[in-house]
Amino acid sequence: MAGQTINDRLLTAKHILTGQGLAKSVCKATTEEILAPKKKHLDYLVQCTNEPNVSVHQMGNLLIERSQNTSCIVVFKSLITIHHLMCYGNERFTQYLATSNVSFRLSNFVNKTGVQSTVRARNAMFPFIRRYAKYLNEKALSYRAAAFDFCKVKRGREESTLRTMDVENLLKTLPILQNQLDALLEFDCTKYDLTNSVINMCFTQLFRDLIRLFACYNDGVISLLEKYFELNKKQCTDALDLYKKFLIRIDRVGEFSKVAENIGLIDKGDIPGVTKASNSLLDVLEQHLGLLEGNKPTAATNQKNLESGMSVLANTSFAFGSAMDDTFKEAEVAVEEVALDEYRPQVCSPGLSSTNPFLGEEESEKQDLISGTILDLFAEDNLTSATTAPAVAQSNVMDDLLSLGGKLQVNEHFVLHR
Repeated sequence: MAGQTINDRLLTAKHILTGQGLAKSVCKATTEEILAPKKKHLDYLVQCTNEPNVSVHQMGNLLIERSQNTSCIVVFKSLITIHHLMCYGNERFTQYLATSNVSFRLSNFVNKTGVQSTVRARNAMFPFIRRYAKYLNEKALSYRAAAFDFCKVKRGREESTLRTMDVENLLKTLPILQNQLDALLEFDCTKYDLTNSVINMCFTQLFRDLIRLFACYNDGVISLLEKYFELNKKQCTDALDLYKKFLIRIDRVGEFSKVAENIGLIDKGDIPGVTKASNSLLDVLEQHLGLLEGNKPTAATNQKNLESGMSVLANTSFAFGSAMDDTFKEAEVAVEEVALDEYRPQVCSPGLSSTNPFLGEEESEKQDLISGTILDLFAEDNLTSATTAPAVAQSNVMDDLLSLGGKLQVNEHFVLHR
């Protein structure tokens, strides 16, 4: 527990004595030391969200309570833990945050710990805590409005959720997605800010959301453009306005991605450029809207230009989403392989501890005791014991349960002789 403060140790000891395993894990993930939350604590909490006997409401309330702490480090790590559970935990955790009335209102947050040794590091976190809290609020509101998480929906050319959506729902859904994307892009940090490990982990999680959000956003814009010539005047106006906002966000996504390149989170060239192809479509869309207002037919050449531009956007969307997903998948697979190598030697046989994260040592010892009394009829040792059991049975039948095998053999010989 090196590096943890006295408050962290006392709070952890308190939860251990009271038997509050969930509160202890939350406390360990949100300590006051200026280090990112440890992966083992986050993985444990993710496992807890999938357990039927764990209250997601209690977990959410514990994390929200930690986010109201007077220490900015505890608050920041609480937000990171909440974000991690929303991304990788069970969906019912996100549902609880979306349906609850609690929100992360940290716009006026001020650090009150007064520790002079880390004043500079703590002060550097203030603006990012406020922006991060705003994004998590917007992420929960988006789930409440759209009834799904934009970062977890299907993406691609055929089975994309937004591409199979009808026009009316698409025009309502894209503004929700834009608001969440805007809140994410407002994080606005530089590579020098990311020397802090807590801010660095926060940026990494945000960038993963950005990749998925933009791929989903691009799919929605492509679906809207495919139906553009079939829309009425009002729908075309709304679609054109959404597309102009899309062009602005492309530039901001590129700036955000450059920061990720500078810190080595991605390789250069992983983010394809779409600005040129997107700008080429703008004139075609505006001309079509003007023709609708003037009640003139649409030129066939404009439709061809639109189709060619959309094909470029489709290829960009596929390349953008697949390239980044592969990058993160490779990193996650490497981490999982290391974890499995460490875990395999510890696994002897399945028990209740594999499904119950709160199973104590006493319960595990009981399970081992019970499993040790089970007789394996096909083991070599038991077969050997069975052949020598008659001699043991003559001395004391009740000494060992294996003597029952000897009794059965004696009875068989007795019946055959008769």
